[in-house]
Amino acid sequence: MTDERDERDEHEFSSGQGFDEEYEEFTLDPPELSVDPSKVDPVDSRVLSDILDERNLASDQVDAEELLDIGLSYMGINRFEEATETLERAARFADDERLKQEAWVNKGAAHARLEEYDAAVGAYEEALRIDDDSEHAATAETNLAYALWEWGHTEEALDHAERAVEIDPRFAQAWYNRGFFLLERGLAEDAVTAFDNAIRLGMRNADVLEEKARALEEQGEHEQAETVHEQAQELREEAERELVEEHGRREN
Repeated sequence: MTDERDERDEHEFSSGQGFDEEYEEFTLDPPELSVDPSKVDPVDSRVLSDILDERNLASDQVDAEELLDIGLSYMGINRFEEATETLERAARFADDERLKQEAWVNKGAAHARLEEYDAAVGAYEEALRIDDDSEHAATAETNLAYALWEWGHTEEALDHAERAVEIDPRFAQAWYNRGFFLLERGLAEDAVTAFDNAIRLGMRNADVLEEKARALEEQGEHEQAETVHEQAQELREEAERELVEEHGRREN
């Protein structure tokens, strides 16, 4: 987690990357829709949102799994208010506890994107009341830590970040968040260890490297911090080049 507000806003938590390979992660990608690609631009979010509305209104009976898919699709096109409403309906009507918990976790993520952190906290707590040791619990805990920190409850945030890595020690995002909160508490050495764990588990990006560099600076390891900072800058430049190339391919 970075210390810059605009970068934190881009951060998405509902990824579940710490679970086994066969576990199907949360996804914000829309479900398959029966659209003729020759008539509709598949990246036209206005068309997608109209289809979602029709699907929602045309339903004669409550299908919690379908509501969850629609809620995630709303998130995929940045319609977070509609997502929170749809995901709450999914959670309320779901008979399956796993589905219910997944809906509450994603409802929390949608509230967080709206900066409604009190509502996000409530949603994550609902998810954890269902099961605090399930496959979704680590995601709920690390998301809850982030929401509490944004809401000003910084002491509680670290506790939940610790709980997330206890539930799933292979969850890279949880280690990253733990490192951030430790660094905010002045525990730079422990923070470096947490960031190294996140990197070892596959989370090698500019943000985690920048936070590790900041922690090394706090320890007085200036030369090593500069090296890590340069690595972060290289990753940012590489990402920018890839965006430019992708944009060029689309225009061609």
